Amino acid sequence: MNGDPEYAQEFVDVDGGRLGVQVYPEPDGPPGAPVVVIWPAMGVRARYYRPFAAALRAAGLAVVVADLRGTGASGPPPSRADRHGYTELAGDIGAVLAALKPRLDGRTRLLLGHSLGGQAALLHLALHGSDAADGLVLVAVGIPYWRSYPGRRGLGVLPYTQGIAATAAVLGVWPGWGFGGRQARGVIRDWAYTARTGRFPKLDGTDTEAAVRAVRTPVLAVSMDDDQYTPHATMDHLCAKLAAAPVTRERYTVEQAGAPLDHFTWVRAGTPLARRVARFAGDLPPR
Repeated sequence: MNGDPEYAQEFVDVDGGRLGVQVYPEPDGPPGAPVVVIWPAMGVRARYYRPFAAALRAAGLAVVVADLRGTGASGPPPSRADRHGYTELAGDIGAVLAALKPRLDGRTRLLLGHSLGGQAALLHLALHGSDAADGLVLVAVGIPYWRSYPGRRGLGVLPYTQGIAATAAVLGVWPGWGFGGRQARGVIRDWAYTARTGRFPKLDGTDTEAAVRAVRTPVLAVSMDDDQYTPHATMDHLCAKLAAAPVTRERYTVEQAGAPLDHFTWVRAGTPLARRVARFAGDLPPR
């Protein structure tokens, strides 16, 4: 335990480092509740999702939240010697699921990704097979393709994202100046590629775009009102890639939340969204 009674802090070893994993107590109700494994946004610590984890548990779901590599309890922190990118982020999901296997066996399991975490979750299913999850929930996830942004915003997104990538390439690491926290240059390189081209990069020689088109896992894709980083159209662009998956596409509105929303604040106004995730889990075929 980490001294916080809300969850148990555990660790999974990967590539000479370790991933921090927060395991929340089982929800009230019958045993064997569906399990939601949350993957955060770029630079966002797992602890940030505590309000949403509480809402999911109240809705009858078991919850695990993992820190992305190099963030929060996952170490070591990114440095010039660290070149990991989307390939490793997708692989990390498999490592955590393998470590959780005794808790997951026989239970419906969802991967729920926010922003970069959603991209990583989708890429895991695309590259390593869809059997890892019964459902995928994408929350405020999008391809930040500059042409997808409304009006003149895209004209600013392109130089902004490519400038961050250039800085990371020169310095060997992204220091986190005003965006995304400290990140490995490989993560920034792959993220900037999606912003420039609207496509996922090839990973380990794999045509990732084709692999994503072949994913068949049911998807609940929810974009946020007033999202400053991934507006609705960027998620539409991502969902258009999911040619084989049954996709339920929804928008989470200020009226539904009963509070202001943006790319991050939905976490503190997520009770209606948590109930929607629980309904999605309940509609999935039993494992």
